[in-house]
Amino acid sequence: MGTPVNIIVGSHVWVEDHSLAWVDGEVSKLNGEDAEIQTSNGKRVVANLSRIYPKDMEAPAGGVDDMTKLSYLHEPGVLQNLKIRYELNEIYTYTGNILIAINPFQRLPHLYDAHMMQQYKGAPFGELSPHVFAVADVAYRAMINEGKSNSILVSGESGAGKTETTKMLMRYLAFLGGRVATEGRTVEQQVLESNPVLEAFGNAKTVRNNNSSRFGKFVEIQFDKQGRISGAAIRTYLLERSRVCQISDPERNYHCFYLLCAAPQEEIEKYKLGNPKSFHYLNQSNCYELVGVSDAHDYLATRRAMDIVGISGKEQDAIFRVVAAILHLGNIEFTKGKEIDSSVPKDEKSKFHLNMTAELLMCDPRALEDALCKRVMITPEEVIKRSLDPLGATVSRDGLAKTIYSRLFDWLVDKINVSIGQDPNSKSLIGVLDIYGFESFKANSFEQFCINFTNEKLQQHFNQHVFKMEQEEYTKEAIDWSYIEFVDNQDVLDLIEKKPGGIVALLDEACMFPKSTHETFANKLYQTFKNHKRFIKPKLSRTDFTIAHYAGEVLYQSDQFLDKNKDYVVPEHQDLLSASKCSFVAGLFPLLPEETTKSSKFSSIGSRFKLQLQQLMETLSSTEPHYIRCVKPNNLLKPAIFENVNIMQQLRCGGVLEAIRISCAGYPTRRAFFEFINRFGVLAPEIVEGNHDEKVICGKILEKKGLKGFQIGKTKVFLRAGQMAELDARRAEVLSNAAKTIQHRIRTHNARKQFIALRKATIHVQSLWRGRLACKFFESMKREAGAVKIQKNIRRYQARKGYSKLRVSGLVLQTGLRAMAARKEFRFRKQTKAAIIMQTRWRCHRASSYYKKLKRASIVSQCRWRGRIARRELRKLKMAARETGALKEAKDKLEKHVEELTWRLQLEKRLRTDLEEAKTQEITKLQNSLQSMQIKIDETSALLVKEREAARKAIEEAPPVIKEKQVIVEDTKRIDSLTGEVESLKASLHLEEQRADNSERRYAEAQESIEEKQKKLQETEGKVHQLLESLSRLEEKLTNLESENQVLRQQAVSVSMAPNKFLSGRSKSIVQRSAEGGHIVGDPKPALDMHSHSIIQRDHPEVEEKPQKSLNEKQQENQELLIRCIAQHLGFAGNRPIAACIIYKCLLQWRSFEVERTSVFDRIIQTIGNAIETQDNNDVLAYWLSNASTLLLLLQRTLKASGAAGMAPQRRRSSSATLFGRMTQSFRGTPQGVNLSFVNGGLNGGVDTLRQVEAKYPALLFKQQLTAYVEKIYGMIRDNLKKEISPLLGLCIQAPRISRASLVKGSSRSLANSAAQQALIAHWQGIVKSLGNFLNTLKANHVPPFLVRKVFTQIFSFINVQLFNSLLLRRECCSFSNGEYVKAGLAELEHWCYKATDEYAGSAWDELKHIRQAIGFLVIHQKPKKTLDEISHDLCPLYRISTMYWDDKYGTHSVSSEVISNMRVLMTEDSNNAVSNSFLLDDDSSIPFSVDDISKSMEQIDILDIEPPPLIHENSGFSFLLPRAD
Repeated sequence: MGTPVNIIVGSHVWVEDHSLAWVDGEVSKLNGEDAEIQTSNGKRVVANLSRIYPKDMEAPAGGVDDMTKLSYLHEPGVLQNLKIRYELNEIYTYTGNILIAINPFQRLPHLYDAHMMQQYKGAPFGELSPHVFAVADVAYRAMINEGKSNSILVSGESGAGKTETTKMLMRYLAFLGGRVATEGRTVEQQVLESNPVLEAFGNAKTVRNNNSSRFGKFVEIQFDKQGRISGAAIRTYLLERSRVCQISDPERNYHCFYLLCAAPQEEIEKYKLGNPKSFHYLNQSNCYELVGVSDAHDYLATRRAMDIVGISGKEQDAIFRVVAAILHLGNIEFTKGKEIDSSVPKDEKSKFHLNMTAELLMCDPRALEDALCKRVMITPEEVIKRSLDPLGATVSRDGLAKTIYSRLFDWLVDKINVSIGQDPNSKSLIGVLDIYGFESFKANSFEQFCINFTNEKLQQHFNQHVFKMEQEEYTKEAIDWSYIEFVDNQDVLDLIEKKPGGIVALLDEACMFPKSTHETFANKLYQTFKNHKRFIKPKLSRTDFTIAHYAGEVLYQSDQFLDKNKDYVVPEHQDLLSASKCSFVAGLFPLLPEETTKSSKFSSIGSRFKLQLQQLMETLSSTEPHYIRCVKPNNLLKPAIFENVNIMQQLRCGGVLEAIRISCAGYPTRRAFFEFINRFGVLAPEIVEGNHDEKVICGKILEKKGLKGFQIGKTKVFLRAGQMAELDARRAEVLSNAAKTIQHRIRTHNARKQFIALRKATIHVQSLWRGRLACKFFESMKREAGAVKIQKNIRRYQARKGYSKLRVSGLVLQTGLRAMAARKEFRFRKQTKAAIIMQTRWRCHRASSYYKKLKRASIVSQCRWRGRIARRELRKLKMAARETGALKEAKDKLEKHVEELTWRLQLEKRLRTDLEEAKTQEITKLQNSLQSMQIKIDETSALLVKEREAARKAIEEAPPVIKEKQVIVEDTKRIDSLTGEVESLKASLHLEEQRADNSERRYAEAQESIEEKQKKLQETEGKVHQLLESLSRLEEKLTNLESENQVLRQQAVSVSMAPNKFLSGRSKSIVQRSAEGGHIVGDPKPALDMHSHSIIQRDHPEVEEKPQKSLNEKQQENQELLIRCIAQHLGFAGNRPIAACIIYKCLLQWRSFEVERTSVFDRIIQTIGNAIETQDNNDVLAYWLSNASTLLLLLQRTLKASGAAGMAPQRRRSSSATLFGRMTQSFRGTPQGVNLSFVNGGLNGGVDTLRQVEAKYPALLFKQQLTAYVEKIYGMIRDNLKKEISPLLGLCIQAPRISRASLVKGSSRSLANSAAQQALIAHWQGIVKSLGNFLNTLKANHVPPFLVRKVFTQIFSFINVQLFNSLLLRRECCSFSNGEYVKAGLAELEHWCYKATDEYAGSAWDELKHIRQAIGFLVIHQKPKKTLDEISHDLCPLYRISTMYWDDKYGTHSVSSEVISNMRVLMTEDSNNAVSNSFLLDDDSSIPFSVDDISKSMEQIDILDIEPPPLIHENSGFSFLLPRAD
């Protein structure tokens, strides 16, 4: 609370406001005990100093995660801190060990994913950001370590998010403890799946929430000795029974009634239901539907949830039959009967509902009517049957409805508990209490009275817990707290529950008297509690009363208290329903013992409520409590709206302000020593520079300022209320004086600087102006002389220019006229030529288009016909391929069909060739005839010209006229004959042109037919290709089936045979394999070349008698010797692992890759598996990683699948996490160009000159097993390094605290700075040392550099993930000095990458990009001046870091509020459409390479000169391993 001492003019304070609860402002004037304040919203207010609270101007921009860290722990400070964090989507905040959760009204999935759970697992409370997971983790750890049960109390008003918080708690507890192996669903799944059922029957719409729980729920999660969830039980408390019969507008009844009315039509007709408006229990309110909620959909969802919980279909029908019966029961109305004070059903409608109720409950309608309208009184003399008036019958009806619904709800809870299953041997449990919060409406009745009574009880428990925590804090810090008073609410509890004079007792007493009314009850209360300070009688009401609860005064209306309090079961109702023909209804009302029946003791809801509450408090008292207070930020149920007044009321109702009041009674302000010195060291700089102990410095500062009542603990300074404000005022005064001194000096400096600059500028200006005048005079003289010269030259230029212009104009005119004539002639010629070309091109295009159209049509027809035939054939092939036994027959048919298609293809080709040749010859003939006709036409034209010339000459030379007529006649005849001949020639030319057109048309048709046949030919070729592919697939499938059958029979077949049988069988199998592979058909000689000289000798009959041992036994001995040899550490020859080379050469020599059955592969794999059992020995793991990867490389470049399997395309292996999870998949892809050759039992060349070996199934399986072992060893090595550096990473994210204290004291400038820096980065140097040792181990074992690069890339990615996630989850790490500390460590890692070179480090440094960016933000200067684009584009993490940043070194602020708001907008947009909303990084533990990657990255290996180890060097059976001269 503020005092006149620390409130001065200019102080920033909080003052009360009716609309905003609290508003900040600045004190502008002081008038005695009053202060005038200029608020931030522009108003001027006057307030008393006792009602003003100081504002912390140095509070972090993002608020504090624990409100006990606030400098001023008061209501406005708490409210402002919650508001700041809510705007940043930080919905969780601590108050000590109490968690405040504000409902965001939006999905924040990044807060609840599995990665976030992993971060909070085992983390100390308060180390990470506040979270519901942290509370659950503390409860679980306390239960495991101390063996005591714990409870988590979740409270808050309707809509605050209690149910969702409870779900998150159960999810996290299931994640922590795991579960006992069960069939089907887990315990937590069953508990969560029961929620829809309980919500349907126990939730309803209230004024403030559409889905408010109207009962208390205590979920007991049971654990076994190993800490695993072994069972659960749901305990329900205080169901609001009166809601069944009475609801107020705009609330609704329980959801199940509306769900049933929205059921499918057959259900509605079955139960004779209708619109909810037609039922009395539902139409008391005008609200029937919820916005955005489908009752029909929820009905089906509830039925599904009942199925999941284990409620059978028959039981479900019975449940909804009972619900329908309650609705019909509410519609029964009564009127006066014939007798006095009697009642009967009012009309036919009431009788219909009466009969429907009896039908649904399966009881007698007459008995039901008697049970509602009559009472039986048993006296010692006789049994008296008394009638009830209509009001009494209505009360009886409502009582029956409440009783049935209450029994139904209890049955559902019991059924769910039976379904979940409970562990009778469990001794540890964690209880999660989800119960309604404090309620205060305009009209408050008996339900609100009971709810607030419950909250008073829980508040007392809460106050005791808070006071206990305060005591523990003071005791831990060795603080004297004996004089602190405890705030208690026992007087309110006595007012309500004390016997015999409490309100509940008086209410029960009033209910037992028939003539009591709510007025007599209210008068009794007024008389009894007229002097009680917590009980208030309203002035304008005779039946209302007010109770001053811990959260405020509540006015109750006692009108219906008596009716709602009555709870006893009428014996007539009990007898009626226990005799029901429906076993379900009869089960809800079992027969009571006779003693209970005879002693019909009065029972009330109030006393029953009180008993249940007492049981609940006993349960809570036996557990260690943890508190979560849920807050609803606004009544609109929308995100990003923070209503101050509403939240302040909830904080009062939730007891948070009560907890603050308890803290204020002691020491509300607590500061760590280094924080206190950092803030108030300026008050006594001489003490800070003295290098005293931090505790001593704090004490001397406080003593110097004359403060009393403070205490200094072991690690913190404890200040009384108001002392922090006083220190801040004195600090502000010191800083103000220092600022004035700095301003004085700066102003003096600026004035002198300005004078000197002005004098210097004046002299400079004078010199410039004098020089300028001289220049101007010289310029004028120069200009005058130049003007004369310019005039002379201008006149000469103008005269010459006029002459030149006239001459040029004449030339231009002549040139233009000549050019115009030439262009006109050229244009005419060009147009003529273009017209001819266009005619030519158009005719050519028309003919070509017609030809292409015909060709395209023929191709389409061919394609469709061939496709039809191909599909028909494919159908036949599929039907034939379904039978495994018909594979051989299908293969033969396909081969025959391929031959037939090949023959047809060749025939088609020959026909197409012949047709093309015929067409070519015909076209040639037509062209020749056309040319001959053209020649004839030309000759005829020439002859005609000659005849005309001759006729002309004859006319000219004719003598007399008489002869002249003869000549004319003869010439005319000749001309006529020539003209006729010309006409005939034209006709023949026309015929020839027609023939040419016909030929062209036939040619086009022929071309179309050719194209159609080409299409058919292409389709045939495609079909042949498809048949070949299907044939190859069938062969591959057949080969795989045979190989698998042989492998399965391998263990059942005896290996030991007679030598001659073995040899003959082996040679026979070799010939068969060669024949199947296609080697004997073409040329059998190469197959024989593959055998060594020793094999040829074994085929000789004389050699079979010489060996004393069988070949099988000798081979077993060699294999045994090889296994014993490779089990030893054989070392390396250069950079080549000897063991891998020896294994490879032996397997090649023994032809193990081509054998159908062998055990050598299994023995080699078993040897490797035994060698790597010691997972902690990195040297052994690196040795076998080098050998396994080298052997895998040799196999990859040598083996190919046998038969058709070699034709299959390479398929990538799946990344299964199990060792042999991929062994059943085939691996056939092999690079080409690798050969094998054997000469006299040895290798003739290196790997490059070897040929590929057709491997059988065991060899391929061995290759896949070896691949799996390479991946397993790689993962073990990587995980070992992660385990080694993980503890160091936890120490590397946060600088040691001593470094910060030294920064405050100024010791960082001392001579020991370098030694201190070395001590700070010792953890980072430990990581670098581990990386160096690990790299040396891998180098010493010659692990391929490709694998080394992959290991370090993933290790650096792991470092990036761990550091980055820890930074985001721990606010204390987001400081400037901590950024410098981590930056120095990252420099060490960068230096290590440089020394390791790119060959081994690769791109490892790039994997640290996220932590480098985050640290770069922490250490940049002048953050408030930075814009969003200047900082980064990675918004979500950077947004979180910018809100958590605090500068512990220079006291600067984070980025500006504008940048933060822009980040928030962009982050919200990204979170709406992002794939993953989590801002945390995930560690990648996959295998980042494939066999092909290894093969491409590793160099060629020469295995010829490898010396065998001594164990097998002298053995003659391994002579092929000895190096051979070229």
